Amino acid sequence: MTEKNESVFDENEKTEDINQESQNDQTTSVEDADEMNNESQDNLQEENSEDTEADIDPKDEEIQQLKNNVQEEEEKYLRLYAEFENYKRRIQKENQTMKAYKAQDVLNDILPTIDNIERALQIEGEDEQFKSLQKGVEMVYESLLNALKNNGLEKIEAEGQQFDPNIHQAVVQDDNPDYESGQVTQELQTGYKLKERVLRPSMVKVNQ
Repeated sequence: MTEKNESVFDENEKTEDINQESQNDQTTSVEDADEMNNESQDNLQEENSEDTEADIDPKDEEIQQLKNNVQEEEEKYLRLYAEFENYKRRIQKENQTMKAYKAQDVLNDILPTIDNIERALQIEGEDEQFKSLQKGVEMVYESLLNALKNNGLEKIEAEGQQFDPNIHQAVVQDDNPDYESGQVTQELQTGYKLKERVLRPSMVKVNQ
């Protein structure tokens, strides 16, 4: 009885060994298959890469390079064109400004003459000859002012206006109850501007 049991036990062990070997062989077969599959994929990728490189035509490379060159030249042209347009607008603006204020130097030279004529008109006299002369000077004065006005000269309003340091020059402080504080009570010398540019501020008395 004991001998039979030992025999059965030995047979079971042999069977387990065979099964274990079979499993090991299967595992090895799977690993070998995976390795072969990976090697096959690597070889396929290498072949595809080689085929891709072989498929690139030198003419295509040259065409692409030419396209890149054209794009670079186009960008340079657009930048240069934008710079030229900015330059042209700046020159046009400067020309417009010069045209608008081209009479400035001449007007500055004429202002002292206008001042002298205004002083002459303030002189009083009863003689008929004097009055006739004064009337003539006044007509010349008005004609000159009209001509200068047509060229952009404007008088700066002063008396009764609120003092503005941009167009008025305060030289005397006044204490006049008929005016509010900061108002110009008297214009001592006429101020002028050319369009929006002040040629000479008005010299004024300002109420405290």
